[in-house]
Amino acid sequence: MGSKYTKRYTEEFKRDAIALVDSSGKTVTAVARELGISSESLRGWYRRAKADRGEGAPGELSSAEREELKRLRRENREQQQTIEILKKVSMGALRARTGAR
Repeated sequence: MGSKYTKRYTEEFKRDAIALVDSSGKTVTAVARELGISSESLRGWYRRAKADRGEGAPGELSSAEREELKRLRRENREQQQTIEILKKVSMGALRARTGAR
């Protein structure tokens, strides 16, 4: 089983770890082992850094694109909720006008 909390690393640490992978010629797993961190964490940081530099896999989003997508999804959800509220209000007003229940 994993630990009960997620260990947080500073952005500086992540940048240094990514730079070490780039400059050392070692695998992500080897660098992660040397640093005493999860290879999956380092692999994720490395993948994101490559995408941000435009070197990611085709279709992979950069950090800025991920943030924009997150913002647009939130806006879309809020607009859908507003639409549903307006539908309910307009149906109530229509019923009140016609006297229907």
